[in-house]
Amino acid sequence: SKLSLPNLSKLGLVDACEAAGQEPCLIADRNEPQGAWGYAKELSSGKDTPSGHWEMAGVPVLFDWGYFPKTQPSFPQEFVDEFIAATGIPGILGNCHASGTTILEQLGEEHVKSGKPICYTSADSVFQIAAHEESFGLERLYEVCEIARELLDKLNIGRVIARPFLGTSNADFARTGNRRDYSVLPPAPTLLDVLSKHGGEVISIGKIADIYAHQGITQKHKAPGLMNLLEKSSEVLASAPDNSLIFTNLVDFDEKFGHRRNPVGYAKALKEFDDYLPTILNQLNADDVLMITADHGCDPTFPGSEHTREYVPVIAYQPGMQNTPLGERNSFADIGQTLAQWFNLPALEYGDGFLNKLNAPK
Repeated sequence: SKLSLPNLSKLGLVDACEAAGQEPCLIADRNEPQGAWGYAKELSSGKDTPSGHWEMAGVPVLFDWGYFPKTQPSFPQEFVDEFIAATGIPGILGNCHASGTTILEQLGEEHVKSGKPICYTSADSVFQIAAHEESFGLERLYEVCEIARELLDKLNIGRVIARPFLGTSNADFARTGNRRDYSVLPPAPTLLDVLSKHGGEVISIGKIADIYAHQGITQKHKAPGLMNLLEKSSEVLASAPDNSLIFTNLVDFDEKFGHRRNPVGYAKALKEFDDYLPTILNQLNADDVLMITADHGCDPTFPGSEHTREYVPVIAYQPGMQNTPLGERNSFADIGQTLAQWFNLPALEYGDGFLNKLNAPK
């Protein structure tokens, strides 16, 4: 059956998809766009979360991150020894490339018995630590991650991620909403830094604050799950002062459906998002703009479980807009540059803004 996304279609998502060379043949209820729509290619070297987010905020990552090899063990013994000595843990489990859900099934019970955290990586520049919230302790997991973050700076690893979980056996272990990312600092001031420096509000919903290493953030809200993130965004939008940027990461599309290669789950989440969109759209005033984009690909139909590298949609909407094609954008930074123009901030180093396509606030 075809997927009905009338609201995203009305914003131009289907047209952007086709313009980028994809054929969205399973979309029903197609509408003439009433927004600005296009697609962007990534300038950054990688296809990871920090690179994509920093680039859309005007700071592409033009250097290469450090990565761990797919050999087993994956981590240098010198780092493992330092890590164990600095944290006092009895050792580590895993030490490999792995799916976060699979490795809990394989090693969760051994972790609980031994007290050794489960450490694994992926094709991204990342060191992930899974531990049971009760037997290991959530605060202890965070402390261990902070130590790992400091030790991994010299290997140029982009992120350390705390992956807490609960459950009683390999059959029912499940991650909780208390994930925390420890990112290196962006290599230059982002749009978030510039806006907050000039007196604006930068309000993080979900994992945004972690991705930017809490730089340039003036308020932050956690809200695990797609609907909670959307509802929190709506709540904040209703009360945010002028000169505010509300920045939400809808992580479920990536974490629950993209990496797990679950196109049916992805489609259902898209439908939930589409159904909720009118709530957000109806809150927008004449001097508001809504932007929808992505930090990288994570195609749920692609082989493997890693991020994919393809164009991302660039959608901008204001009340009363007409159909406004934006074409191909040469960098995600065009989004940040447009917002810098929107907020009347100094120009960012990267990005070609498209404010002239929008009705700028007076």
